Amino acid sequence: MHIVVLPGDGIGPEITAATTGVLRVASERFQLNLRLEEHPIGHASLKQFGATVQPGLLDVVRAADGLILGPTATFDFKDEARGEINPSRYFRKSLDLFANVRPARTYAGRPGRLGDFDLVVVRENTEGFYADRNMEQGNGEMLVTPDVVISLRRITRSCCERIAHAACRLAMKRRKHLTIVHKANVLKIGDGMFLAICREAARAYPGLEVDDVLVDAMMAHVVRNPDRFDVVVATNMFGDILSDLTAELSGSLGLGGSLNVGDRHAMAQAAHGSAPDIAGQDVANPVSLIQSTALLLAWHGEKSGAVRYEEAASAIEGAVAKAIAEGRATRDVGGRLGTIAAGAAIAEILQAK
Repeated sequence: MHIVVLPGDGIGPEITAATTGVLRVASERFQLNLRLEEHPIGHASLKQFGATVQPGLLDVVRAADGLILGPTATFDFKDEARGEINPSRYFRKSLDLFANVRPARTYAGRPGRLGDFDLVVVRENTEGFYADRNMEQGNGEMLVTPDVVISLRRITRSCCERIAHAACRLAMKRRKHLTIVHKANVLKIGDGMFLAICREAARAYPGLEVDDVLVDAMMAHVVRNPDRFDVVVATNMFGDILSDLTAELSGSLGLGGSLNVGDRHAMAQAAHGSAPDIAGQDVANPVSLIQSTALLLAWHGEKSGAVRYEEAASAIEGAVAKAIAEGRATRDVGGRLGTIAAGAAIAEILQAK
């Protein structure tokens, strides 16, 4: 399996180094024959090549079996004419990665304040209120006068259908429960269509239990009783907010895995930002990117029919759980280890198994 690795900005290189260490152990144990090809991205690429995403990198990624993207300083990149491309948006849009899969779960040894839970948010990734990805040309936000801004949201039948089926397929592999999150009582046309299409798609999956919750009510439910949910599907912005909330409820945003999936490509990506305030201090939690990479291996295994990749993914997730249960983790989740040592602990457990 050929994986392109883009370490990113801030804490990105640190958590990427910890992640690749785990990957190398997994590759040896499960005979994955992983080939990791690293390239600069973000500020490092801008300094070296004059662009945050160097020319030709997309072709390299398309030819690979998967992509790992460390967190980048997205807020810093404002002018594409000066090479300041948002790497996350660029790859999501260029590779048509329409589903953002965001698991959130609690761990033994690190009990959640709201009890144990295990859920997945499936977020539509290519349209919605995101101004940089819902127009063929230009931006979805317009400054009409100095005091008036109009933001456009795009909702299409095709994007609703494919995210709905992606969520349904995942729910059928888990506890067969799908929750549709929406605001159809106010956004009657856009969210009304999203809700109707999700319900129609779910009819093709016998035994799938389906309910729907208004997004504001969902925020109340998920902080009161998160274990009632299994797979949650939502439009882009609602899913973005909800997935960060559920990751934090599990104990830390640093625990949340994130996989961006399309029909032919997938990108593992930490669920959090580049955290420049703690960069270089060896305190960042590497678990989010490690878990995201496990999701990437599982996706490749399912896609290629090579079970050993799915077995490796499961073993990595088990090693993460054991490390957290033993307190061999970073401070944000009750441990005392630094970034590199926390990654090494997971690799050690993985190797010992």
